[in-house]
Amino acid sequence: MYLPAHFEEKDPRTLHALMRAHPLATIVTLDRSGAIVANHIPLLLRADGGGLGALHGHVARANPLWSDLAQGFEALAIFQGAGGYISPSWYASKKEHGKVVPTWNYCTVHAYGPLQVHDDAAWVRPQVEALTAGQEAAMPRPWAVTDAPEAFVESMLRNIVGIEIPIARLSGKWKMSQNQP
Repeated sequence: MYLPAHFEEKDPRTLHALMRAHPLATIVTLDRSGAIVANHIPLLLRADGGGLGALHGHVARANPLWSDLAQGFEALAIFQGAGGYISPSWYASKKEHGKVVPTWNYCTVHAYGPLQVHDDAAWVRPQVEALTAGQEAAMPRPWAVTDAPEAFVESMLRNIVGIEIPIARLSGKWKMSQNQP
């Protein structure tokens, strides 16, 4: 990502906050043939173990992300926050000299690390329950995994595979017209 110093965000707490607020990530990997693959997966940030944390998620067993993964390469998880078009008309400098152009302001976090696979319902279930609880928390009557019949939940868990990305490095960009008056 192109990252001029005046747009760079380095504070892990700020980066983690965006990741938690916007958990639908684009995960970019390489498959065994060397093709670039992008998947859109909600990820749960686990930052309680020290370091930069780890991202936990799951994919459908039919998704080749987990089974056709090139080994030895980092995965990239992209979290996109707020963004929007910025009109040159909004800048005071338009009236002063007219040397302005439109732009797009946005916040994004890139998390890098090796993608690990957990083909284990005992690993996947707590991740599914935590992700669901987080997303349901604001609902008037939150749904929980335990609201579904246990046999149904077990059959659903057999159809998904857990993924984890221990975060090796983070990069954040807050492009909010800091370079404009």
